[in-house]
Amino acid sequence: MTALLVLEGVEARYGPVRALRGVTLEVGEGEIVAVLGANGAGKTTTLRAVSGTVRRSGSIKLAGRALSGGPEAVAKAGIAHVPEGRGTFAELTVTENLRLGAYTRRGKIDADVERMAAWFPWLIERGDQQAGTLSGGEQQMLALARALMSRPRLLMLDEPSLGLAPLVVREIFRIVRELNEQEGLAVLVVEQDARIALAAAHRAYVLEVGEVAVTGTSAELRENESVRKSYLGY
Repeated sequence: MTALLVLEGVEARYGPVRALRGVTLEVGEGEIVAVLGANGAGKTTTLRAVSGTVRRSGSIKLAGRALSGGPEAVAKAGIAHVPEGRGTFAELTVTENLRLGAYTRRGKIDADVERMAAWFPWLIERGDQQAGTLSGGEQQMLALARALMSRPRLLMLDEPSLGLAPLVVREIFRIVRELNEQEGLAVLVVEQDARIALAAAHRAYVLEVGEVAVTGTSAELRENESVRKSYLGY
């Protein structure tokens, strides 16, 4: 499988605190990769390092090219990041949020709004509704749809299940899997719910204290005794 995103020896800091300690991982073209770990393990920081929102060192490449700069440069390179907490623009309408997702592109934006409606049928019906009045699950789906409006090569999701009902979480991961299977979208997902993450992902990495502790296919990690005890509860 051709590598799309490659991190080698990536370190990141928040002031004097070293949050990542030489993380090396990769996401192949058309692959879903999960990053698991306890709170404070460095999962969110890994995504922030890719997006350029935290001080970082080491090598980060997308499709063989060095990835540098801040969030706008990363978005233009083809990476969409849905951060923890969703980050919708509460005072804007649903449609306005969607159109903002395509700010790095030109043309066919209206067609892509319609395309999002195929995955999220309620978006068109709620187009004039303020995003801040949506339920938590609807806001998470809007954030996902807004990210997809940029037609990314790689989608990064940070804790998409946080605070949501299990039914909503299953629907979000169903859509992500179908986008992967039907459109070849590569996905890097950080998720505390190891069960649902491993069910969706092809491979996974487990971080501990800013370092990769375990890596393998999802099937291998489900059979790994330490992973089972620590993250799967059996």
